[in-house]
Amino acid sequence: MDSKGIIALWKEALLALIVLMGNTRGYRNHPQLLRLRQLRKPLKSIDFYLNVVWQEAQNRGYNFDVSKFKQTETMTRIAITEGQVEFQLHHLLNKLKKRAVKKYNEVKIIDMPVTHPLFYLVAGEVESWEKI
Repeated sequence: MDSKGIIALWKEALLALIVLMGNTRGYRNHPQLLRLRQLRKPLKSIDFYLNVVWQEAQNRGYNFDVSKFKQTETMTRIAITEGQVEFQLHHLLNKLKKRAVKKYNEVKIIDMPVTHPLFYLVAGEVESWEKI
């Protein structure tokens, strides 16, 4: 992911946290939030997600605000289909081709990326909620 991508990911994940806390009117029905809402402890899972993104940002020298979430190392993992991961990889590649050619050339050789540790891969197509 390029710098614009990780910043957007951070902002979207923080928005998801706010939604899950019930502190906003908008974005409440976003399809990707469905899988978090189905968990026993969705806030703990989004905190874990943010923690991994924050660690990656730190590795890249960014200064994301760690006080925005609760640091946690435990969570309920979420299944994600291979088809969804492939779809998201192609979506990322299309963005990188336009805005970060060097990063595009690094990523385009990947067949199946390593997922965020919150997710585990299962066989399957693109998720039914995805807008194609």
